[in-house]
Amino acid sequence: MKRIITILAVLSLLVCAAMSAQAADIELARKSTLEQIVQRGTLRVGLEAGYMPFEMTDKKGQVVGFDVDMVKEMAKAMGVKLELVNTAWDGIIPGLLSNKYDLIASGMTINQERNLKVNFADPYIIVGQTALIAKKYVGEINSWKDLNNPKYTITSKLGTTGEQAVKRLLPKATYKSFEMEDQAMLEAMNGKAAATVYDLPMTSIFYAQHGKNAGMKFLNKPFTYEPLGWAINKGDPDFLNWLNNFLRQCKNDGRYDRIYDKWFGSDKWYQEIQ
Repeated sequence: MKRIITILAVLSLLVCAAMSAQAADIELARKSTLEQIVQRGTLRVGLEAGYMPFEMTDKKGQVVGFDVDMVKEMAKAMGVKLELVNTAWDGIIPGLLSNKYDLIASGMTINQERNLKVNFADPYIIVGQTALIAKKYVGEINSWKDLNNPKYTITSKLGTTGEQAVKRLLPKATYKSFEMEDQAMLEAMNGKAAATVYDLPMTSIFYAQHGKNAGMKFLNKPFTYEPLGWAINKGDPDFLNWLNNFLRQCKNDGRYDRIYDKWFGSDKWYQEIQ
């Protein structure tokens, strides 16, 4: 009899534990950002409109680019409206953490430092750091490794992986940061710095539009590995699962290739940019 009572007690505990776990799972799903987006009817996306061709402002004042087209498809798949929240780069992660938007889609490199604060979906594109060399240094700089010299000043954008790469891989050089990447590139193009370091394809676009005619050298082989991904708040497995499945679907049904070819396979869009 005692054995039967013990077995019934254990079964009762297991049932209670299972019900409690199920309730916890339901509560977790209700708290998901994905559920909040659907209930709100709007997907809010944080970005900084200054990273060609990922996000930038056209002549009509509209934010356009590769990331923008991808999140438009995302909102369409959710059946909600899209709201773009343009914000300064140094405040973009704090903005996510304070719930000003639901995710960041702004050409953000996945790295361990950022991953301590936010979660990333699977990479949607791989880029890396490249260098543009000023005209007067073209004859003496043939590799990014040559830049690791105290006589050279290197520029990049404040708070980016370009800045991190210079400080980590070229510690002997003099580093100078700028608020915007085009300012950093112009500094080198005008001969005030030996080189500028930034992401491919941004350097490729600048070189084609300005640097080539200015006599700059483009070291176009990336010397870092940088996967870009969408960032979301931690503790949200449902939203992370949805984003990864959305990306997988886009890459296999032709939508990703269509958007990629529009922004990276042609520069026709450049004439529409301010």
